[in-house]
Amino acid sequence: MSLADKVLAVNNDLPIRTQRPVHSGKVRSVYWLTDADSQRLIRERGYDVAADAPLAIMVISDRISAFDCIWHGEGGMNGVPGKGAALNAISNHWFKLFREQGLADSHILEIPHPFVWIVQKARPVMIEAICRQYITGSMWRAYTKGEREFCGIQIAEGLEKDQKLPELLITPSTKGILKGILGVPEVDDVNITRANIDDNFAAFHFTSSDDIDRYEKLLKEGFDVISDELAKLDQVFVDTKFEFGYVTDAKGQEKLIYMDEVGTPDSSRIWDGPSYREGKVVENSKEGFRQLLLNHFPDPDILLNKSRMDERQALAKDNALPESVLMEVSRTYLDIAEKITGKKLVLADNPKAEIIEILRDQFGLID
Repeated sequence: MSLADKVLAVNNDLPIRTQRPVHSGKVRSVYWLTDADSQRLIRERGYDVAADAPLAIMVISDRISAFDCIWHGEGGMNGVPGKGAALNAISNHWFKLFREQGLADSHILEIPHPFVWIVQKARPVMIEAICRQYITGSMWRAYTKGEREFCGIQIAEGLEKDQKLPELLITPSTKGILKGILGVPEVDDVNITRANIDDNFAAFHFTSSDDIDRYEKLLKEGFDVISDELAKLDQVFVDTKFEFGYVTDAKGQEKLIYMDEVGTPDSSRIWDGPSYREGKVVENSKEGFRQLLLNHFPDPDILLNKSRMDERQALAKDNALPESVLMEVSRTYLDIAEKITGKKLVLADNPKAEIIEILRDQFGLID
């Protein structure tokens, strides 16, 4: 079996019974189960959710996105070996720690396969919640252009690239296009302030204004849990993105939870500690792949300039990256996953066939 065969690149064609179209994102695909299957699994598996809660199967892939494009490699390698399993393993590890330390639950109900989550439907808070502990990336680029206010927060003069910030910053942005909010442009992923959220909490899908404090508390606590654990591994937690939503439990109580993924190389920057102390930044996250792309192509402005999106998409479509590049990315993901979880990741020869067998035989979701 070739290396390309072990990559799960297409994850929206599984024969799972659904009653809605499969939603396929950059990395994950979501299969909404029929009402009958949702209710059956809630009864059979004893999930702590409302009896009529919609459930979904969420299947991760090995696809890799960067600069809003999906990239591929030579020899039919349409993803990065081990990437999907590494992302799920890392998220599962952090979600478990969050629960154990009394922070909050996640939308995950069960993990039947390393590529698969069974999740309950959540009502998402329409905020990309970003925490920053160091000044780097887009924040540093804006800082060098003279910006000193980020999401309503004043930043000190005299900071240096990759320096640790005096305190953890929460710099949120919109999730999706939100309309009718004074001072917030109607575009996706635009920076917002705490005042924007306070004044329009319902528009951001918070149930009450009190939940804004709860969301910020969970942000900081979640960040600290991951940062402290990574520090034990001599890794630096630089910045990350959290997402939140609401679910209802079996007692009918609504609760704010973590959703999507947490603390992964896709949603975070993680630096190697020894290298950082020597004045070098070694990325143990997707940022390393982004930098590689910027150095790989002769005109990196295509990747950074949003007005050149058509050229960027053509660049991704027409250029197969060397296999060595994707294998370097694979090593980054697998190494950090094994550091974090303390376990060796064993990659399946045919993950799609395994998923189908488990969902058919153990969960009765495939005819």
